[in-house]
Amino acid sequence: MSTPRDSQRIVIAGASSLLGAELKSLLEESPFAGWDLSLVDEETAVGTLTEAGGEPAVIQPVEDGTFDRAKLIFFAGSAAFTERNLPAARESGAIVIDLSGTALHIQDARVWFALDALGEATQPSKTLYAIPSAPGLIIGRLLDALGPAALSRLALVFFRPVSEAGRAGIEELEAQTSQLLSFQSVGQPLFDTQVAFNLLDHYGAASRENLQAVRDRIRREASIASTQSSTKIAPSIQVLHAPVFYGYTFVTNSESKPGQTREALVEVLRRSGFSLDIEASSPLGNIVAAGDSAIHLALPEDDPAQPGTWWLWGAADNIRLPAATAIKLAEKLIA
Repeated sequence: MSTPRDSQRIVIAGASSLLGAELKSLLEESPFAGWDLSLVDEETAVGTLTEAGGEPAVIQPVEDGTFDRAKLIFFAGSAAFTERNLPAARESGAIVIDLSGTALHIQDARVWFALDALGEATQPSKTLYAIPSAPGLIIGRLLDALGPAALSRLALVFFRPVSEAGRAGIEELEAQTSQLLSFQSVGQPLFDTQVAFNLLDHYGAASRENLQAVRDRIRREASIASTQSSTKIAPSIQVLHAPVFYGYTFVTNSESKPGQTREALVEVLRRSGFSLDIEASSPLGNIVAAGDSAIHLALPEDDPAQPGTWWLWGAADNIRLPAATAIKLAEKLIA
């Protein structure tokens, strides 16, 4: 089926998720404001009352014809939901932009890091695009920035917020924090362990969240970014749970040619689109990045024991960054 050339219909599949809600909000502030917006999701979210374009809207189930005449389809829900519905979406002829990670494993999908240096000029023949997670976008931009500095090694540790597990993750951290402060035993239906006041390298055995699966996705995104970059450096990656609600924070360790000055490195990072607040009056953390589509970095610190080695501390909004990247891609494709 082909989509009518004058179609102005957008479908957000997974509309009840945090990413779905952010996409809807950003679309209403973008050149797509005024387009016909359809909100669909899994059965458990069907019937949820929300709004679209300032009017009341109800989240609908995916049915026959859900994707007909759509110009753009965003997948912002779970990977399982996307896998079930992606074939029908592609058959509609619409441009499909996936944020769930599912399309990373589809051969003809284009993974888009929003970096022209990675050879990412959009192609009219492409109708399936994958938007990396916030860590994947961070890695792509770092490889792009540090390549000219003769990068030889890059290692990153990401600290995952509970909002990556959706509203259920936020509610569990909130409940556990309150319970612990009241000297009560904590409930742990989602993570199967105490996530409040606790740093972890994995969740409980019965958890519905899997940090190893998160690492696997980020490493897949890093591998794709490395293949497309000029450096061909495969980064080393670790992901840990952090007891915070929103925002990925991360620390990186990179090795490049000796003699690189801090001033030169700051200029390289700034040209690549990172936000470096040299005059910041408060320390950089996840709160600084909240509601911002930029990737924030503190000033680089050299390692006196290893010439040419630099430490970077950064933060990014885990919801806003991929959502804003998806909107940016849609604007390029429809322009």
